[in-house]
Amino acid sequence: MASPKNHRHHPQPNGDLKTHVPKKQKVHAFLTDSDVQSEFAHHDPSVARINNGSFGSCPASVIAAQQQWQFRFLRQPDSFYFNGLTKGILESRAVIKDLINAEDVSEISIVDNATTAAAIVLQQIAWAFAEGRFLKGDAAVMLHYAYGAVKKSVEAYVTRAGGRVIEVQLPFPVSSREEIVSEFRTALERGKVDGRKVRLAVIDHVTSMPSVVIPVKELVKICRDEGVDQVFVDAAHGIGCVDLDMKEIGADFYTSNLHKWFFCPPSVAFLYCRKSSGSMEVHHPVVSHEYGNGLAIESAWIGTRDYSAQLVVPSALEFVNRFEGGIDAIKKRNHEAVVRMGEMLAKSWGTNLGCPPNMCGSMIMVGLPTSLEISSEADTLTLRAHLRESFGVEVPIYYRSPKEGEVGPTTGYARISHQVYNKEEDYHKFRDAINKLVGTKFTCKLLRD
Repeated sequence: MASPKNHRHHPQPNGDLKTHVPKKQKVHAFLTDSDVQSEFAHHDPSVARINNGSFGSCPASVIAAQQQWQFRFLRQPDSFYFNGLTKGILESRAVIKDLINAEDVSEISIVDNATTAAAIVLQQIAWAFAEGRFLKGDAAVMLHYAYGAVKKSVEAYVTRAGGRVIEVQLPFPVSSREEIVSEFRTALERGKVDGRKVRLAVIDHVTSMPSVVIPVKELVKICRDEGVDQVFVDAAHGIGCVDLDMKEIGADFYTSNLHKWFFCPPSVAFLYCRKSSGSMEVHHPVVSHEYGNGLAIESAWIGTRDYSAQLVVPSALEFVNRFEGGIDAIKKRNHEAVVRMGEMLAKSWGTNLGCPPNMCGSMIMVGLPTSLEISSEADTLTLRAHLRESFGVEVPIYYRSPKEGEVGPTTGYARISHQVYNKEEDYHKFRDAINKLVGTKFTCKLLRD
């Protein structure tokens, strides 16, 4: 795509100016409950929006900051390109570096979303197979509950290149971290059959559906002990939802969206590439003029487009710090609230949670009444649409296939989220909707008919 001439204007190959963005920015007063509701007044008031996990949420003050960036570009694009874009993205990278405790800002690249980050990591795995550095039949290990788009990327880049893909079969509901660790070790052993090597492990930090917090630090350490070449942590739900520390986690690559739980507009994510992992061999799949200048700079210019979502990260941090205790307090509040609401729903319906409270972040799985007769993925989609259209409730639903010999199993689970704008009434609305369906002898078969 078009770009101004003489665009290679970065002072250093990675744009690593000595810029420091403080973790805390001065604010005059903390937000009140009324202020929070005002920040999200653009949400549809008729909908109980308990699905922050899918698309996130952006407060009005950050939307306003985004619009300022957009107008700045539209007012004088050349000046914006030469004088504002590089500095602005570097400031966002510096904020992220501090938030996740990375060693250096050069380890942080900003991309559109976690799916893009996965393509970047998996692309270099495909090259390793194509160039003979990895052998046909070498393995990549990933969780069975990995995000669908990431599974497709593994198919496109790893399977097509000749790699074997081994899925870690995780139980659900899950009762302990030890169950996950045990299954992961088993999968690694399968990958090493016949002297083969495990070249890559793809580990979710928070699985999407069903939603469970994975013990990533333990699994990364196991990978190191077992000689896995590279570890990629897909944490689409990471930043703002669970604790992140790159030095403690120790992965080669780690990605997280900032538009899900860190109040940025869609879409923006970071990809952390540990310095010692040869990150200069990693490239953005959209090749433009900056190819070869390092992933961070390649990602900062992939052609003419709207970069405003990547530029408002400092504004999102400013919003976060208007809460007493900042992002840590928000995470704690959301976790405690989603557990409380999950337990309330499970008690009302006579069901169970999908995992112990210490294995969830700001989302939790809640069993739905068996009388709804959820028997397929198609049923989950039609029931979800029915709840949206007839009751004003937005919530994703997961189908769990019954195990052989199970009697009266719970086959449907709702994934509820909690973010700062949510109220208890949102969950009461969901509770009452399900109770009404149960009371009228509703089954999913009625929607199929």
